[in-house]
Amino acid sequence: MNDTQVTLVGHVATAVDYKETPNGAAARFRFAVTPRYFDRRKDAWADGTTSFYTVWARRTLAVNLAGSVSVGEPLVVHGRLRVRDDPPDGDGNRWFSADIEATAIGHDLNRGTAAFRRIVKTDVPLMGNQGAPVG
Repeated sequence: MNDTQVTLVGHVATAVDYKETPNGAAARFRFAVTPRYFDRRKDAWADGTTSFYTVWARRTLAVNLAGSVSVGEPLVVHGRLRVRDDPPDGDGNRWFSADIEATAIGHDLNRGTAAFRRIVKTDVPLMGNQGAPVG
């Protein structure tokens, strides 16, 4: 498969939008990536232009993302890059957007600590058809 795989380091810019769909769980959020560089003229570190990406997660990654991530937290996101070229709007403006179909997301441990909790998978459904506990 000829996909463009990327790894981005940045911050969560918006709240995670989580939905249950007929195809399973889906979640998305906006991700801000600001490069830093050393400006020799000023003899100091400076921020470059911030790029924003829409990060998409599916299935188990979406569920775990929704319960683990908040606005402003530093993350590392790995996934497939998709650049969209939207048709011109009424004023003739063309819009481009960059989406990441995430395959892995984690907190950036260079900027803080995290406590990992493994999800225990069961083969027995926890809820019956009417939403009442089984048992």
